[in-house]
Amino acid sequence: MAGALTYLSAQPLPAGTLVRVPLGQRELLGVVWEPPGQPAAADAATPNTLDPAKLRPIAAALDALAPLSASWRALISFAASYYQRSAGEVALAALPPQLRDLSSVQLARRLKKKAANLSKAQAAKVSHGTTSAACPEASPADHAPPDSPLTTPDLVALTPEQTQALDQFHAQSGPFLLFGATGSGKTEVFMRCTADLLAGSDSAQALVMVPEINLTPQLEERFKARFCAQYGEDAVVSMHSGLTPAQRLASWLAAHSGQARIVLGTRMAVFASMPHLALIVVDEEHDPSYKSQDGARYSARDLAVYRARLDGAKVLLGSATPSLESWYHSRPAAEGGRYLRLEMPSRVGANALLPLVRRVDMNHQPKGCVLSPPLLDAIGQRITRGEQSMVFLNRRGYAPVLSCADCDWKSNCPHCSAFRVFHKIDRTLRCHHCGFTERVPRACPDCGSLDIAPVGRGTERLEEQLALLLSDMRRPDGSAVRIARIDADTTKLKGSLESQLAQVHAGEVDVLVGTQMIAKGHDFRRITLVAAINPDGALFSSDFRSPERLFGLLMQAAGRAGRDASNTSRSEMWVQTFHPTHPLYETLKQHDYPAFAASQLVERQQAGMPPFSFQALVRADARTQEAAQAFLNSASSACDGLPELAPWREHITLYPAVPMSIQRVANVERAQMLLESPSRAALQRFLNAWQPTLHAMRSQPQCKGLLRWAIDVDPLLI
Repeated sequence: MAGALTYLSAQPLPAGTLVRVPLGQRELLGVVWEPPGQPAAADAATPNTLDPAKLRPIAAALDALAPLSASWRALISFAASYYQRSAGEVALAALPPQLRDLSSVQLARRLKKKAANLSKAQAAKVSHGTTSAACPEASPADHAPPDSPLTTPDLVALTPEQTQALDQFHAQSGPFLLFGATGSGKTEVFMRCTADLLAGSDSAQALVMVPEINLTPQLEERFKARFCAQYGEDAVVSMHSGLTPAQRLASWLAAHSGQARIVLGTRMAVFASMPHLALIVVDEEHDPSYKSQDGARYSARDLAVYRARLDGAKVLLGSATPSLESWYHSRPAAEGGRYLRLEMPSRVGANALLPLVRRVDMNHQPKGCVLSPPLLDAIGQRITRGEQSMVFLNRRGYAPVLSCADCDWKSNCPHCSAFRVFHKIDRTLRCHHCGFTERVPRACPDCGSLDIAPVGRGTERLEEQLALLLSDMRRPDGSAVRIARIDADTTKLKGSLESQLAQVHAGEVDVLVGTQMIAKGHDFRRITLVAAINPDGALFSSDFRSPERLFGLLMQAAGRAGRDASNTSRSEMWVQTFHPTHPLYETLKQHDYPAFAASQLVERQQAGMPPFSFQALVRADARTQEAAQAFLNSASSACDGLPELAPWREHITLYPAVPMSIQRVANVERAQMLLESPSRAALQRFLNAWQPTLHAMRSQPQCKGLLRWAIDVDPLLI
């Protein structure tokens, strides 16, 4: 991990100032950092031990921007240290890409133009009498399309559970875990908490995070409808990788200047520069998307908790199925819990019951059937009543593999240790790991047989089979049944997801087929039946987190049904399984997350796994599997003879290097080695002291062919 570089400046520059500096033949963006061991407010003066004659001057200081705050720099330093990366790598990745290319003159011009536009907008607002004092009771219904889930009054009546959660939130300092059933009104609590904190200060800011980009537009619509009338059109901005570089820069500048009072974003937003941060909300906090899987492999959820402490802000984690780590941390304080658990077990509305869970034993159904006859009949009943159904299958494409019946050829990817997925619409075989795509062969490439066929099914095939099975059915108006599919393949074009969701909300779709994209976060008011097809694979996975992920996904999917309390029919969740008596499905039937979490935590404790231990992975990519494993095993062997590691070595268990579950991707062989310790501090100190050894191992003869290596602290995928 490289340290900071030193440059000369004609004027003293406070730490946090953005500068442009020469590096080789290039000019790059940098951040002025306090010297090691100095307080955050110190100027970045050149250390006396360096010869000024050998130092290069900075090219320019971007002094049109206020310096990045001390708490922001402390967050970057902590993230870099904890996740074993350099501070510069984390800091620059946290800044918008377009900012790295702007000169000081260009930035000043852009800020001047932005200020002028803001002044014009405020003047126009005043001249039309539309200041916040003139329209304090703006409603989301004024901004929402017909039949959207936002056609509710601005301040809806709170349930007793919501009121109690808000009272506890304001009375305590947190951190908080809002454990609320799907449809219990967690988003309303988030918005009330935000409104109360913003009302208490003229400059307070709130950060609201969601796990995936596709959940951002609907949340942004709700927050803008609630807050923009009072705080201005630019008070709510979004931050995620789906924005253009110009949009990302505009959002970042609005947050950094304090103009944006609310920032909505995905995991990258945890690093947003918000100098007056008062609240952080992490919605669906259990979602694995909050953990980065490349670069600095940080957990945005965990950093949100740490950042709240740095900024003196409150942090509210929300989920119907919390991560086991957060659930464990929210146990009673007398037992060592660090979070305060706020519980909302009931859905909003007198008739809004959690769906009835039905298990279909596929051992007793016709062999090879896609949808069991009872499930198909239940979907048909919904269609005739004008209600919607959702069929969930977490695998896109037409079929996961194409196979030859004569010679057993399969559609392997030549560059990865995985199958290429058959996509029927464009007649391609596509690898979902490296992207390699070919046309489907007319005959088997090995034996020439014409008898090649898809094996298994994805959402594309499920959509086709549903259309065939429901072809004779009619809607209440006599028209044909309408089936829609939402997955990564149907939402590639900009705006396609929003238009498809609008069709679902408007009632133009009878059966919605999709992957986990539709299983969480969406407020579908007309869906009364959700079906999970073939979820059994995760029950017997080698990954100890698989049951937790499956239970959370099924609970979230079930939560899409029966969200409209005015619907008098009982909503249902159907699970087609070959293991109907499995304990996971037993607790799912009762919607009993606490019982599931308790059983899982007992197993984790007995096995010494997180949250009762702490883990890190060292991953290696090489041209050969032998080189990848040689690097890892050599680094492991070297540990026993290094005195600097001796104080921590006895607290660390190093397991042998093994290939990753998908061993080869894009012709790169991948291996990993697991480290485990009962002490987080011991693991961190060991990793810090081990870094020089890992760097030195690259030059060893047995490691020839090594391409790169990385450390993943608190890994989710093992």
